[in-house]
Amino acid sequence: MDLATLKALKPNEYAEAANGYRRTSDMARAAHDRIGTQIAAAMRKSLKGEAASAAIKQLAELGKNFHYVQTECGLVGSALDAFSYEMEAAKKKLDAALADARAGGLTVHADGSVSYPPGGDKDKDGKTPEGGRAGGLTDETASAVGRQAANFNPNPKARLAQDCADAIATALKEATEADAKWAPKVRALKADDDLTVSDRDWADAASDTKGVKSAGKEYLDSLPQPPEKGGPKANAEWWKGLDADEKAAWVAMRPDSVGALDGLPSTVRDEANRMVLAEARGSAQVEYDTWLRKHPEPARYTEFTNPQTGEVNKKVENPEWWKWDKARKEAHKSIDGMDAIQTRFDSTGTKGMPEAYLLGFSTEGDGRAIIANGNPDTADHQAAYVPGTKASLANIEGDINRGVKVWRVADDQADGRSVSTITWLGYDAPDTVEKDAPFEHYAYDGAPAFNRFLDGLEAAHTGDTEPHRSVIGHSYGSTLIGAAAETGDLNADDVMFAGSPGVKVSGADEMDVPKGHVWNEEAEGDVVPDLGRYGHGGDMFIIPSDEGFGANQMATDTQGHSGYWDEGSTSLLNQARVVAGKDEDVALVPEPEGPPEELMNAK
Repeated sequence: MDLATLKALKPNEYAEAANGYRRTSDMARAAHDRIGTQIAAAMRKSLKGEAASAAIKQLAELGKNFHYVQTECGLVGSALDAFSYEMEAAKKKLDAALADARAGGLTVHADGSVSYPPGGDKDKDGKTPEGGRAGGLTDETASAVGRQAANFNPNPKARLAQDCADAIATALKEATEADAKWAPKVRALKADDDLTVSDRDWADAASDTKGVKSAGKEYLDSLPQPPEKGGPKANAEWWKGLDADEKAAWVAMRPDSVGALDGLPSTVRDEANRMVLAEARGSAQVEYDTWLRKHPEPARYTEFTNPQTGEVNKKVENPEWWKWDKARKEAHKSIDGMDAIQTRFDSTGTKGMPEAYLLGFSTEGDGRAIIANGNPDTADHQAAYVPGTKASLANIEGDINRGVKVWRVADDQADGRSVSTITWLGYDAPDTVEKDAPFEHYAYDGAPAFNRFLDGLEAAHTGDTEPHRSVIGHSYGSTLIGAAAETGDLNADDVMFAGSPGVKVSGADEMDVPKGHVWNEEAEGDVVPDLGRYGHGGDMFIIPSDEGFGANQMATDTQGHSGYWDEGSTSLLNQARVVAGKDEDVALVPEPEGPPEELMNAK
């Protein structure tokens, strides 16, 4: 980067180019949304057969193209904006130095040096101090020497010339560094010359995002920042205060941060998190394929020769294959969870299923995933379901399906009002029943995040009236909900527990909801409540199934610890009725009848 190049540079041209890429990204996003949530959804709803299935599959591939274009063009736009920002800063320094030089009667040369004419007070011999030339010194030591020499120069223009030369050199240095930094980043933002968006393409997009995010830190830091200690309401106000370009920059360069901010619109969080999901899925598949190459599958069966008969049996199972398959499944487990989320996306329109929104996603640790059925920002009824022990990204499919089942029945019960049900795996759940579930720190560690999420639902809601909000906790998930109420303010209208081992508090009146709005289900054969009371019960080991806790005991016709969401069950119907605000229709456990001694022994 030389003086002539920087003088002629027009940073606004790069900003204009960024706007063009951003418009392309917006168009691709609109096309992707239309394909997935309108066209394909309508086809799933109304068409059947091989031709329809093939067409829907092709539409899915087309949707991937538009999603990829959206992501990459968003990155190009943000990269060009960041480059323009940095070059504009360097250009301003150069322009200021050139203006100072002109005002001082100095001459700036093509190499950035600055000459000054004779001038100043005559010396004792009657001579006027000579003119000279100041070089642009970029390192601190040389600059200090140059400034010292200028300070002792009797020509008053010498110091100004040196300052101008230093400023010019600094501007050129910063412009050169910006050019060297951004050129390879922008060159990397190129797609393959085909129409297939592969896993490797998404893995490359993940690398692109990291590269632009790292290089663009200075630019992103110049934008309004999310409140460091603000809650969901502050997050919502921050987002509303951004202009369109600033919002686009945050989504493109920090989709992980935007997607995790409670209080932002669900559409925004969904857009950001789907980018993170697609890039994570591609990277995970590339890693898995690499694992397979490094660990070739051994033969599943080995030959065994009977020493007595000499007969050869070729179907003896190879124990090495079982070890390999166990390791393979471990390497693939995060992909299983991400595919389950995508399956939910792809089911939009099937049997009336609403659009899904990805409100949280991460592959760190056991993973995080928050999936909403229907837009909670506009829903009249919201319900957040918290799964329990063993919940993780790898096995999120079952918990997603529970949220779907509650939505289907609640939607039927809601008399035309809108419903959104949410599977909230936003915490690190215990991995095992025996070793981890007895510990309470999982609940207390996750409680603040759950409270923030519920507050975020309130901050992001745009309906004409306040929504009715329910929370559902299964097993250890109920313990987390109790910890959230104990340590914060649970922002809910109804609380439901299913198979609860205890909720840390001793009574329904401690759950932050109106009297009569705490509900409990305990199925026959579910041993978890009685086993868990000694670790997670309140005073005197009381749990929600106990009469003294004060919860409404809902009729439960399912068996065991995991059947509360069986289709067609009263257990599921009762949950849905509470979600839909039909408290009066909830079937309760009948009051026990009999002589006093039997009542005393009745649970």
